[in-house]
Amino acid sequence: MLVKDILSNKIISISVPGNREKAFEIINKEKVSSLPVVKEGTKKLVGIITRSNLIENPDEEQLAMLMTRNPSTATLNDDVIDLAKKMLEINVRRIPIVDGEELIGIITSSDLVSLAISEMDIKEVVEDYMLNTIPTAWKETPLNVAFETMKFGKIKCVIGLNNEGKLSGIITESDFIKESEVVAKTSVQSSTVGTEGDKWSWDSKSVLYIEKHSLKFSDKSIGDVFSQEIVTVNTKTKVSDCAKKMKEYKIDQVPVIDVEGELTGLIRANDLLRAMININ
Repeated sequence: MLVKDILSNKIISISVPGNREKAFEIINKEKVSSLPVVKEGTKKLVGIITRSNLIENPDEEQLAMLMTRNPSTATLNDDVIDLAKKMLEINVRRIPIVDGEELIGIITSSDLVSLAISEMDIKEVVEDYMLNTIPTAWKETPLNVAFETMKFGKIKCVIGLNNEGKLSGIITESDFIKESEVVAKTSVQSSTVGTEGDKWSWDSKSVLYIEKHSLKFSDKSIGDVFSQEIVTVNTKTKVSDCAKKMKEYKIDQVPVIDVEGELTGLIRANDLLRAMININ
């Protein structure tokens, strides 16, 4: 299977010069996790901007400073297996597709799951590929605390637990973005420098105003945000069946439960790519 067999004709991108607000607007409207960046007035690919770029750099407004420059690319005639290998090798979840220097689309790990892996017959089970160590938080945890948990865990979600420590829901990076805003806070730093000569002489004062941007979250807990419908797979679910479920619910990460219904791990789209590679 080649890239051209699964690439959509719809191209969603943003151009430079541009800013954070415009990127957020397009990402939220189109329900995507990233945007290829092209030079204004052309289709020339110059970078890529992700949700992570936006939330990890709240002080930066200009798209040219937020984006990842010169991203790895692929072409229409590349094999999807080779594309999956490249994603895993450079640890990314999406790769722009180009014709020469011109952008013609983008393939994400979710695309490979829903359009390729879900059509395969991979009998290996998800417990062979799932993450065993995952970030969790009590469902009453404030959003700002859970967000820090997600950042420290370096995984794009937090699993919610109820009062009994059982699986209660999942909150993703996109959920955090919807419940946040960038706010500015100004601090004042001053220093007094004594003049030479008589000790009674006037001192000169230097004042520096520092503006710092940060994400401010609503007062909700994570339990207020995640969906009450919990989509799960169990440890013995076949990889292809897991891919079908991800495709059906349009998600790219699923909690994994054991035969007794206890939370035991997390399976992501990129984890399934490893299974896709191993059968070839």
